[in-house]
Amino acid sequence: MIKPINHDVISLQQVSQPAQQPDVSIARDLLDTLAAHRQECVGMAANMIGIAKRIIVVNIGPTNIAMLNPKIIAKQQPYKTSEGCLSLEGTRPTNRFQKITVKFFDLQWQKQTLRLEGFPAQIVQHEIDHCDGILI
Repeated sequence: MIKPINHDVISLQQVSQPAQQPDVSIARDLLDTLAAHRQECVGMAANMIGIAKRIIVVNIGPTNIAMLNPKIIAKQQPYKTSEGCLSLEGTRPTNRFQKITVKFFDLQWQKQTLRLEGFPAQIVQHEIDHCDGILI
């Protein structure tokens, strides 16, 4: 189900709680909401729809993928960039890593590990920051 976008900075700065297996339904709502905003958005975190759970969805090429309890376990090649956010106006400078490895649970509650680089890695880092209450 498509959910409204949260623009409340105070709630967006709250650290999200770990997701549990029943929270897969939240991930499905996030996927629907991301698809509805595909023209202006490439990733979302659950707090962007008002739910403080560690769940993100990201666009990786032709596919949108859900990650529950994502955690970056390796990162390489720091760089500076500028990002925007559907929940905030404008763009802001930030620091990212060109290459990351992230572990997470998928929609079937199976453990996954994914290596990403370039723009997909940047999206995941931005959304994990949301889970940590960090806004760009």
